[in-house]
Amino acid sequence: MGNRLFQEARQYVQLAKEASSAGSEDTQQTIQRAKNALSSAYTNTNRAEQQQLRGLQDELNQLH
Repeated sequence: MGNRLFQEARQYVQLAKEASSAGSEDTQQTIQRAKNALSSAYTNTNRAEQQQLRGLQDELNQLH
């Protein structure tokens, strides 16, 4: 099943990417939600998941 917070973080980053590419008006709000999800997940994951979360954070940073 995996770590629920980790899964949510991945989903929020995907939503942020979709909102950004669609030019959605709520892109910044979606990005902020993704950042919050990443932060929450990071403290509750193992090293391998943390590395993946850093990659997701990099993707998110490119959306600004």
